[in-house]
Amino acid sequence: MVPLNPQDKVLDIGAGKCELLIRLVENYKISGVAIELYDGAIDEAKKKASSRIPDGSIEFIVDDASAAVGNCEQEEFKLAVCIGSTHALGGLESTLQHMKRLVKKDGYIFIGEGYWKQRPSEEYLQALGGVSETDLKSHADNVKVAEELGFVPLWSYVADENDWDEYEWLYSSSIENYCHEHPDDPDRDAMLERIRSWRRTYLQWGRDTLGFGLYLFRK
Repeated sequence: MVPLNPQDKVLDIGAGKCELLIRLVENYKISGVAIELYDGAIDEAKKKASSRIPDGSIEFIVDDASAAVGNCEQEEFKLAVCIGSTHALGGLESTLQHMKRLVKKDGYIFIGEGYWKQRPSEEYLQALGGVSETDLKSHADNVKVAEELGFVPLWSYVADENDWDEYEWLYSSSIENYCHEHPDDPDRDAMLERIRSWRRTYLQWGRDTLGFGLYLFRK
């Protein structure tokens, strides 16, 4: 849905191990800029990129997102991406404001953002570590924020219960299996306590309350 050409440049904020950017380079021969706070993730990204794409196709920046985007040129990118990392720029609205400056006219913004399916209970918010209800919006309001900033909504996809179950149960079982296979790990008991508490939280509240959406906008 995003027409990319080899001369285009793509920005990924909170890029992690950069799988998305690497695939875009592979498929469209674009160049990219990856911003990621954790150098371990970028080290992994560089290893993957070295065997799949030409050297120099992606500029890897290990830095705080706010500082890094401040050094990017205005209207430098055809596409800006931020999947699950809008907190790095102060939330959804702030992230979209930054992207509005960085993306060219008729360029695109691709966002991955959580939302409340229903009003979260106080017990659930506390189980999440004291998260505030105002930290997320509804699915409709995620789109509305972008519209109010002048973006055109083009497409959205939200995770359904099967998506969530697959993600959460794979995560849970991987920890359970590791602890079962490594009984002498000094962190075993703490890891089991944490994952079992998280699993109970997901089943009791999260599955019905927390959503995640992908959103594509045009500037």
